[in-house]
Amino acid sequence: MDAGGNALQSYVDKWLALQPAQRIALAFVEPARWPGHIALAALEQEIVGAAYGIREPQVAATKLNWWAEELAGAGQGGGRHPLTQVLFDDDRASRIDSERWLAPVLAAMAQLEEGTAADFTAQLDAAAQLHGALAALETAWWFDESAAPDRAARLAALTHLLHALRRLDDDAERDRLPLTMAALARHGLSRDQLRRPGPARNAAVRDQLGEITSAWRAAARLPGPLSVFRAVEAREAGRLALRAAAAAEPLETLQRARQSGGLATTLAAWQAARRWRRASGA
Repeated sequence: MDAGGNALQSYVDKWLALQPAQRIALAFVEPARWPGHIALAALEQEIVGAAYGIREPQVAATKLNWWAEELAGAGQGGGRHPLTQVLFDDDRASRIDSERWLAPVLAAMAQLEEGTAADFTAQLDAAAQLHGALAALETAWWFDESAAPDRAARLAALTHLLHALRRLDDDAERDRLPLTMAALARHGLSRDQLRRPGPARNAAVRDQLGEITSAWRAAARLPGPLSVFRAVEAREAGRLALRAAAAAEPLETLQRARQSGGLATTLAAWQAARRWRRASGA
């Protein structure tokens, strides 16, 4: 493998480290035949990592601005980054509007200074800006511009809220908390109490999981297809949310969970790949 291939693999490895169940999906989305599909998933992880993983907003903004410039110019020059080089070497990249490529980065930059949401509806709406834009790009890539991204967008936002909740201990001092202001007030929780187990924190986390799982059921009725990777991610996240909501220590259950894989995930990935191939003619 040349230096460019090694660089690309390093980003794919980062994505798989965070979503190990996707290794099963790769059996149905062959890397040799569909490198752009894998590169797009890794690009999504880079944008999400910059939006949430960098604590200094100015540093995050600098990285996201670089991505904005990269994606804006990739249509003409093919890009400098290993991920954009793979993506824009694929003809489907030119069939997607340039604004759709830029929308996730611009949404990520817009939400850098956002604080804690007032309630779950506001929290979900805020998450939908970035994750909805990512899902819309992904849906257009896997299917075409006419495919509805509604279901993928809602599931992407809900999956983000679930994973944000897993980081409650670490993010207790951040401006944007994984719990809403309404939940904090209802359970009488201070920021300091978010770091410590207790009945009030358990109740607040369980309430949040209840909101997520309720919205998850509603999302199933929305129109639009799911990519193979989105289907696998949503299945893993949905099962985890239900399991944690029923646990005596819901946050501990979230934090200790490992993606299951196994036969059930293999079957889900196969079914998702079958639906994708039928819908897209792949």
